[in-house]
Amino acid sequence: MTPPDAPGSPDPANRWSNLDRPPLNVTALRRGLLRPGALWTSVDVVQRTGSTNSDLVASGGTEGAVLVAEEQSAGRGRLDRTWSAPPRSGLFFSVRLTPGPGVPVGRWGWLPLLAGVATATALSRAAGVDTALKWPNDLLVTVDGQERKAGGILAERAGDSVVVGIGLNVSLRADELPVPTAGSLALAGAEVLDRDPLLRAVLRSLEEWYGEWRAAGGDPAACRLQEAYAAGCATLGRSVRAELPGGRELVGEAVAVDGDGRLVLATADGVQEPVGAGDIVHLRPAGS
Repeated sequence: MTPPDAPGSPDPANRWSNLDRPPLNVTALRRGLLRPGALWTSVDVVQRTGSTNSDLVASGGTEGAVLVAEEQSAGRGRLDRTWSAPPRSGLFFSVRLTPGPGVPVGRWGWLPLLAGVATATALSRAAGVDTALKWPNDLLVTVDGQERKAGGILAERAGDSVVVGIGLNVSLRADELPVPTAGSLALAGAEVLDRDPLLRAVLRSLEEWYGEWRAAGGDPAACRLQEAYAAGCATLGRSVRAELPGGRELVGEAVAVDGDGRLVLATADGVQEPVGAGDIVHLRPAGS
């Protein structure tokens, strides 16, 4: 982890140099999130680091740790894709979750989907913006009538824990987009771009959904997680191409998310095949 005053980091004295993108208030975040009996046990904000996921995986520690970076120099997504954005233009953070013996390891794969539901729920309430979920881990917003990726989720096993990282573009402008298919809350017309209340809302929503999921022994149907994910998933009902490990491809209609969190495709030959890993390409809009 790179401390705020390490070489190559922004000068703390200049943290307010971009008034459109003020720094996070770690004192207020801790006051709002750290309370007796709460899931969150620590909240740390660093000015710059390579990857909050890598840092949290390496640091060990207890459940409920939250690490936020104002800037990531080597942020990672699925399939080792990089994630970069200007300093303080988004929310880049990771959390440590330890489901414990009450949740079978086979159900831990629901955690990135749970994080997606929690984030979408929070953004609807706190920012007034609709966020759809692209299976398995992308957060989509609508910009000028087009779906754009505004965020992503990465979950990594770390011993008896899972580190879940969330990256979300908040104030990113059109001329700052890394690729034309990217988006941000600002471009989607969000009512709130202040990152402090947005981060608190996402973490509180994540705490609520995680608590219900764990209390249900990780059963996604019993805690309504499977239903909520399906309701917010923009992939369902569409013709998609699944680019699978090993170079195989599968084309079909996405018809369900099963009890293991896999995307079920109905192919042209009448077979329903579950996909547990791979890259999904939307081939046509839902309902068209």
